[in-house]
Amino acid sequence: DPEPKDLSRAPLAERMRPRTLDEVVGQASLLGPTAPFRRAFEQGEPGSFILWGPPGVGKTTLARLLAAQGSYFFHGLSAVESSLKDVRSVVDEARQRWRSQKQRTLLFLDEIHRFNKAQQDAFLPHLEDGTLTLVGATTENPSFALNAALLSRARVLKLESLSQEELEGLLARALGDEVRGLGAWKIEAAPDALAGIASLAGGDGRRALTLLELAASMARASNTALT
Repeated sequence: DPEPKDLSRAPLAERMRPRTLDEVVGQASLLGPTAPFRRAFEQGEPGSFILWGPPGVGKTTLARLLAAQGSYFFHGLSAVESSLKDVRSVVDEARQRWRSQKQRTLLFLDEIHRFNKAQQDAFLPHLEDGTLTLVGATTENPSFALNAALLSRARVLKLESLSQEELEGLLARALGDEVRGLGAWKIEAAPDALAGIASLAGGDGRRALTLLELAASMARASNTALT
């Protein structure tokens, strides 16, 4: 199950992580009715993808949603912290999972550009035989950061920074959501407060929610509105 069981102590950005494709903010070119990603998502047969974009625009979220939609086991690794040994371990577990449960494995590899050529090459046979479906995330241009052999087996999808308007909508939703957001705090916010937070976030949804949580905590502690 890709969702944590108890989010009550999680940061706001994690609690507000979209649970459906329709909750995802931004990325209209990827998520529109006829977009390739939307079609792959709805069919539950995504193939392998490289998600390229700046921080806080939904790369991890899209991978998690894909896994849930296709009933994949979601396994996340960070290329900064992982080695070839970790990849082999995931491959072995994926094979065993398929044999025993007939469940496929989606490997989400964050910062995939940090893997060297040999580490990237290690994925290839397991993508070809269906042992793994790979979703890689990178902030670097894949044409320069990834092997041609890997790029030929994975579709590159470019994600954009969130606009000011999209960020303000996200913040308003988080402030009013009584189940997953800050709605239970009943904090009033001046219109320019959310605009100010959105502009500070620089297109990064996770950063925007983190700043909102900090500002709202201060407003709550002093029993004032968010200004």
